[in-house]
Amino acid sequence: MPRLEEIHANLLDRLQEAKEQGWLGEVAAIEASLAAAEQKLAAMRDLAVRHTTVHLGMPDLRDVVARVDSEQRNEDAKRQA
Repeated sequence: MPRLEEIHANLLDRLQEAKEQGWLGEVAAIEASLAAAEQKLAAMRDLAVRHTTVHLGMPDLRDVVARVDSEQRNEDAKRQA
């Protein structure tokens, strides 16, 4: 599947050809598609700039381990009783 950058480049080539051939209706249609592609590319670039990696740190598992250990002791005590 072609990427948007490839589509944009193809539209530029088609626009040049349409202008050279004097295909006015085709020129208008390609210019509209080109504008939409440029808008989408700009939006994608803006989105990429805004999304950065967030460091969340290492999880603290001490509480989980303590709870599991406590539950295991309770089960062991029940078995011994």
